[in-house]
Amino acid sequence: MSEDRSSNEQRSWFNKLTQAFAHEPRNRQELLEVLRDAHQNQLLDSEALSIVEGAIQVADLQVRDIMVPRSQMISIKASQTPRDFLPAIIDAAHSRYPVIGESLDDVLGILLAKDLLPLILSGEQPDFDLTKMLRPATFVPESKRLNVLLREFRANHNHMAVVIDEYGGVAGLVTIEDVLEQIVGDIEDEHDVEENGYIKPLPSGDFLIKALTPIDSFNEAFGSEFPDDTYDTVGGLVMSAFDHLPKRNEITTIGDFRFRVLNADSRRIHLLRVTPLNR
Repeated sequence: MSEDRSSNEQRSWFNKLTQAFAHEPRNRQELLEVLRDAHQNQLLDSEALSIVEGAIQVADLQVRDIMVPRSQMISIKASQTPRDFLPAIIDAAHSRYPVIGESLDDVLGILLAKDLLPLILSGEQPDFDLTKMLRPATFVPESKRLNVLLREFRANHNHMAVVIDEYGGVAGLVTIEDVLEQIVGDIEDEHDVEENGYIKPLPSGDFLIKALTPIDSFNEAFGSEFPDDTYDTVGGLVMSAFDHLPKRNEITTIGDFRFRVLNADSRRIHLLRVTPLNR
């Protein structure tokens, strides 16, 4: 009985969706309008509509639209020792890093943070050669379409590409996560703050802080005395210190705390990494 009911519901849903496409869309905009009408008629929920819209519109975007620009890249020099570059890796908490030679335009390969794990057992070696640990770097032009890049990422099992400008210089970085976020929205990872929380401690002694954290909550957690009469949130406080809308990885110091912007868009800050300086 339940199987028959389920089958009938599936046929009913399919019939409704088929009716929604009774008038065949002639272009992408008409297709989006049909899908939005389907959402209005409760054939698609909001999340499904958002994903479908993202998948359609990603073909209109180029790598230059979403890449991490050159000025915000975190790279490692091939000549550095683990003692030199490990603090940057721990601080950034990324899984992949471009390794460069003489300049940022000389990308030798990609370092996976997990490939450094053997150093825990063997310790730092006098003859350590970072270049022997590198994976090949993938290079893509700024103009490459995101749908093409995503197909190449999947086919080649790559997760990061170095973006090259028209003169052959490094323009930035792009990851498979950057592309997927254009389709499904922000992807949380193990470093993101829980939905119902504002502050998350990290093993390094730093903290992840949502920009929407009320200043009185921040003061209570850290024993600070930031005034809450001018700004309600930590994001507002940090924005005033920058005196402009900061980009990812910009840093400012306020009192006894260093704030690094981890996530921001064209309108506001979303996530911060906070380092107490008096610990």
